Amino acid sequence: MMKRSKLLILLWLFTLPVTAQTYVLDTIQNKYPFVNWKANTLKMAEYSPAFKKLFQKLDTIAKGGSEDLHIFHIGGSHIQADIYSNRLRSYLQTMSPTAKGQRGFIYPYSIAKTNNPGNYRVEYDGEWKGYRCSVRKDSVAWGLAGVTAVFKDSLANVKIKANGNNYHEKMYDFNKMRIFYDNWSSDYEISFKQDSLVTKIKEDKKAHFVEFTFNQTLEEIEFCVHRKENAEDAEFLMMGIELMNDNKGIQYTSIGVNGGSFSYYNRCKYFDDQLLLYKPDLFIVSVGTNDAYHPDFDPQEYKKYYTELIKLIQKANPDCAVLLTVPNDSYYKKKIPNPRTSVAQKVIYEVAKEQQMAVWDFYEIMGGFNSSKSWYDNKLMPRDRIHFTVMGYRIKADLLLQALAHSWETELKLQPNSILNQIINE
Repeated sequence: MMKRSKLLILLWLFTLPVTAQTYVLDTIQNKYPFVNWKANTLKMAEYSPAFKKLFQKLDTIAKGGSEDLHIFHIGGSHIQADIYSNRLRSYLQTMSPTAKGQRGFIYPYSIAKTNNPGNYRVEYDGEWKGYRCSVRKDSVAWGLAGVTAVFKDSLANVKIKANGNNYHEKMYDFNKMRIFYDNWSSDYEISFKQDSLVTKIKEDKKAHFVEFTFNQTLEEIEFCVHRKENAEDAEFLMMGIELMNDNKGIQYTSIGVNGGSFSYYNRCKYFDDQLLLYKPDLFIVSVGTNDAYHPDFDPQEYKKYYTELIKLIQKANPDCAVLLTVPNDSYYKKKIPNPRTSVAQKVIYEVAKEQQMAVWDFYEIMGGFNSSKSWYDNKLMPRDRIHFTVMGYRIKADLLLQALAHSWETELKLQPNSILNQIINE
């Protein structure tokens, strides 16, 4: 049965451009009785005008129409790893010939000495030091990514490859590139190994980036960070990269930093200015695992941060659909089930009702309190019972996609299961 399923998945990958609006979920299996399948819905989405607009846009794209749709997904280590968010990205960007947008904002985590997602590649030289907003002792200027790599030497080369270990080969290309850095200083300059590629340069001093337009479409690029003369005490702060093209379609931006919580993202001085560059259509908030991890968790402070983020999102786009995701069940210090996740769950429902947002309650879907033990016993979580194995993340992605599709079908009065074509392995 497993061989047959793999064959079906391969056939699906080869026939995607023809079949258009068909998803195949190959991980959702009835052999996991501890999963609360009935709870897998987007709760309260039907009461949100923003979700109505979102589903209409998605439907236009699914039918081959031309639309720009931007999804943001923010969280901690679950999102930095970009396993389940990349699976969602790949599904959505291949649902029709018009679905694939640009790769968009990424962070070259390797240069900050932390784990880089496998779906794009970063090569570099020179001595860089990484700082994360989630590390209390770290202090530096952060932007949207919540990670900054600092370079103080004279010369460094960085190569970005838009395609790595993806579900599809040569998924992304670009003809523009933004580099977010400390451009309030002029001590360093950026140049390219092939300077003849650059046809236009634009700077933004408020959001702190420089944008380069190229004379051809690329899948990789190498640039140089070079310190100017008489600037021995200078430093270069890498805050992010954006790979851009002229495609319409779906863009899925994941923002994650290991250990990230609301209070830590609040330390990012340029987060607001950089987020306001965009107009998100869907903003998925997966911040809470780290907030509720410690015994000093403050529910009211958590609610305050949550509400402030929603106001910022609405400032970027008043019509943005916001999906609040409840953190997964987890263990505290690998020893005891964490009782504070259920407290965070209640706060999230309060915020959703007050702000007319939707909730994806993964805590309930997992099975509730201490359900992480069952996920661990079935090799879907590692020993820490906070994170997930690759298969666990894939199941999580497929569950969220299923919930999104079902809400979409309900809102637009489509035939049930007309969007998803599900394979179940028994």
